[in-house]
Amino acid sequence: MLAYYLELGFRSLKSARALTVLMLLSIAMGVAACMTTLTVFHVLSGDPIPHKSDKLFNVQLDAQKMRDYTPGSEPDLQLTRFDAEALLRDKRGARQVMMTGANTAVDPAGSGKSEMRPFYSRSRFTSADFFPMFETPFQYGGGWSAAEDEGKARVAVISGELNQRLFDGADSRGKTLRLRDKDFTIVGVMDDWRPAPHYFDLTLGAYSKPAEVFIPIQTSLELKFGRSGNMDCWGEVAGGDVLALAVPCSWVQYWVQLDTPEQVSAYKDYLQQYAAQQKQAGRYERPPNARLRPVMEWLSVRKAVPSDIRLQVWLAFGFLLVCLTNAVGLLLAKCLRRAGEIGVRRALGASRAAIFMQFLVEAGSLGLAGGALGLLLTWAGLWIVRQNGSAYAALAQLDWAMFGTTFGLAVAASLIAGLLPAWRACQVTPALQLKVQ
Repeated sequence: MLAYYLELGFRSLKSARALTVLMLLSIAMGVAACMTTLTVFHVLSGDPIPHKSDKLFNVQLDAQKMRDYTPGSEPDLQLTRFDAEALLRDKRGARQVMMTGANTAVDPAGSGKSEMRPFYSRSRFTSADFFPMFETPFQYGGGWSAAEDEGKARVAVISGELNQRLFDGADSRGKTLRLRDKDFTIVGVMDDWRPAPHYFDLTLGAYSKPAEVFIPIQTSLELKFGRSGNMDCWGEVAGGDVLALAVPCSWVQYWVQLDTPEQVSAYKDYLQQYAAQQKQAGRYERPPNARLRPVMEWLSVRKAVPSDIRLQVWLAFGFLLVCLTNAVGLLLAKCLRRAGEIGVRRALGASRAAIFMQFLVEAGSLGLAGGALGLLLTWAGLWIVRQNGSAYAALAQLDWAMFGTTFGLAVAASLIAGLLPAWRACQVTPALQLKVQ
């Protein structure tokens, strides 16, 4: 019976080509507008490490002075160096990492590329657990050890892109990377890796590309490589060195891996006890206010997804509603033109349910065709998005989930649009239509 309804629907669509084209365009444009914005929202609001996001926690401590204090207010985004190193030494988590970012000068001459001019590259200064904790993929080698952290070893991990630029993509382990005027030995080359959002450091942009150079954070401090991103200071900086150990400035991102609910509970208690100890020692003035948030909660609190993207999604669905309203009007007009045909079918024994199903199947087939056209328009829309200069533009890609959603949305929208015309069609009175005919 379905094949028969499809045949009737195809004949009907073919007999009214102008209306069919208008309905197809109406559905396709509404679906494309929705799917373009929805795909961007899907990419930007997705879980960057889905199998592990409930085990990775951002740590916050409130080391500020009492001035402007509000009970229950949000602590600093980052930790002081003193607190980060203290937590790192205690090793209360399954893994823990302290880190910061910077832009560092790379001298290609140190890698044998004397014809290239020096350039700046985004760097990450971090402790050893960074690579296993965030599961960074490697082409060659791996990260460094905790012993190399403590020994302030001059070792580096580089991205595949930088490896291609400096070493033509070859295995560069054991070769030299010159940062400023200091030489580092490469121990690992990362594979393609771009978590979105860039959850472990939102200070450099939620959708920025990951670093191209990674070196031990203690090495960077010893060599005075500096840092970039947000910094908040609330006291005197003796000697002008804002990165010194005891300086009251927060600039270090700190993450911990906790594999079980028991570990999470124990770590929360540990943070509260640590904050209480620091207050008792006179370092903290405010009451203990430690926060421990998993990845997705952290992204929500920090509002990583741009607000304009959320607004665009709502506007796109509004546009789809307008397109559906137009489609309903066109389908109703088509239904009225076919009243005589419907009357004849009813007189020959077709039930109201059969007429209803016929028109609904016709609307569904229109939705499939509209979905195919909408998919092409969605690809075009995403291509346009990728041409703008925003940090997330390159991430606007249609994956399989969004591919299926495009067709699902088109069929669902067309079926909804076809409900009223189908109901009106099955209400046609055969006797009246036969008398008119």
